[in-house]
Amino acid sequence: MTLPRPRLLPPTIAMMALLLGVRSVALVRAAAPETPPTAAAQPAKPAPTPAAAPTPPAPPAPAPAAVPAAEPPVSDSERALLLDLRKRRAELDAREAALAGRDGVLAAAEARLTARVDELDALQKRLEALDSAHHDRDEANWRGLVKLYESMKPRDAGAIFNDLDLPVLLPILDRMKEAKAAAIMAAMQPERARLATAELAQFRARANALPPAKTGGGG
Repeated sequence: MTLPRPRLLPPTIAMMALLLGVRSVALVRAAAPETPPTAAAQPAKPAPTPAAAPTPPAPPAPAPAAVPAAEPPVSDSERALLLDLRKRRAELDAREAALAGRDGVLAAAEARLTARVDELDALQKRLEALDSAHHDRDEANWRGLVKLYESMKPRDAGAIFNDLDLPVLLPILDRMKEAKAAAIMAAMQPERARLATAELAQFRARANALPPAKTGGGG
């Protein structure tokens, strides 16, 4: 049995191609002109890099807080003046409060006085109404007596008037008609008639001196 021969062709071809390439490079260098050493020594310029995006401006730093100025020291005289002003202010406030309280008391007293005056006015009106009603009743009674004596004969009425008390006789004569009163007084006793005439004159004088009253005169 025979062993196969080793295949040497591919390595040989590769070796020959390598030598051929080395020789070709040497021939090319020999044919090319010499370049200055400085050019050969200069390093190659780096390729330009693309421009970077612009960086946004940083926000402005906050302004430092204003430091308050230190207050000037207060002197003793200024401190005393401030204390005196505070004391006066407190006194004025106390006086104002006292005046306000006094005003409240006066207002309450005035309100009570006004209510009392209103009560007195109402009472006075009631009294005046009662007095007017009483006067009207009295006047009606006197008018009834006057009508009674005017309807009587003068002689009969004169006989009664001779013995009638003056506080009763005078108001009746004052309210009677003059013609009726004259006829009755003519029938009275002469002395009694003279006394009644004098007293009637004084009675009417006193009535005229007083405030107007609801009294009827002879007529």
